[in-house]
Amino acid sequence: MVSYKELGLVNTRELFAKAVTGGYALPAYNFNNLEQLQAIIQACVETKSPVILQVSSGARKYANQTLLRYMAQGAVQYAKELGYAIPIVLHLDHGDTYELCQSCIEYGFSSVMIDGSHHAYDENVALTKKVVEYAHQHDVTVEGELGVLAGVEDEVSAETHTYTSPEEVEDFVRKTGVDSLAISIGTSHGAFKFKPGQKPQIRLDILAEIEKRIPGFPIVLHGSSSVPPEYVDLINKYGGKMEAAIGIPEEQLRAAAKSAVCKINIDSDGRLAMTAAVRKVFAEKPAEFDPRKYLGPARDLLKELYKHKNIEVLGSANRA
Repeated sequence: MVSYKELGLVNTRELFAKAVTGGYALPAYNFNNLEQLQAIIQACVETKSPVILQVSSGARKYANQTLLRYMAQGAVQYAKELGYAIPIVLHLDHGDTYELCQSCIEYGFSSVMIDGSHHAYDENVALTKKVVEYAHQHDVTVEGELGVLAGVEDEVSAETHTYTSPEEVEDFVRKTGVDSLAISIGTSHGAFKFKPGQKPQIRLDILAEIEKRIPGFPIVLHGSSSVPPEYVDLINKYGGKMEAAIGIPEEQLRAAAKSAVCKINIDSDGRLAMTAAVRKVFAEKPAEFDPRKYLGPARDLLKELYKHKNIEVLGSANRA
């Protein structure tokens, strides 16, 4: 058993309390390699933003759980080396079993998500409560989920939305003891959220009703990438074959962040930025074979993307 506190990490409790009262959302960025982690920490140090480093179960398998632990510990020291000791959370994204959450806690995660949304309501409550009881013994915070997001990302997949029922949230929070709640109000996983001609619209009315029922409680939005068209265009310009796609408008995310939403997950935008940068290098310098020469530009573009998100979308800049 390794405590996250030994690694210099923090849980989300105090950070969420500040975000709710401050009218901003914490960035939750997924990573599974060095360049992604460098970009996240550089961007958040430069904007003085707290950050949640997210690891999916797929990323944990890809990068190795032991390496991830020490990468997170290294991120804490790296931030100090860059000149500003930002608060850093290591979070399990979309954990689907009690055993996975337990293992992550034992490996030094400071926050876990148990996603029981694919179960019947009572089963979701029971599973979430079981994870909460174990996690709280180790001062680890827990995110639950009500409602189902459409889309595909890593090992999470659903064909249609099931909006979160405001009538259920109060009962769910009371019975489970979760520290935050992911809801479904129209965001979706992956890059292909909406097709051209569709008008993306997250249900801020559902969010407002939920906020009335559990005032001050931390709400989480998954699937919140905006799918910047300039990245899709670059990918296609340099040999990619991505269909046109539309993400969640950033102004809608900013409106959500000013209310009860205190954590916004962004993954696909980062994938698009890195892929665009790598393709550009390969197209312009086909003889290049040094990974640093194409992963470096990918890291740099990713950093600029995350700085923009912190400052213009989430409002988390200067909150560390």
